[in-house]
Amino acid sequence: MEQLLSFIQDVGFPIVVTFYLLYRVETKLDDVIHSIQTLPERMRMKA
Repeated sequence: MEQLLSFIQDVGFPIVVTFYLLYRVETKLDDVIHSIQTLPERMRMKA
């Protein structure tokens, strides 16, 4: 049990940081996808 707790403490923090960074990247990718999808419409408005 003590070894398992030690393992969770050693590995838990990097896992949390990884999930946090993946979440941030996902939200930024959603913004990029939205921009690319609306690009043709914005280009038509300017022309």
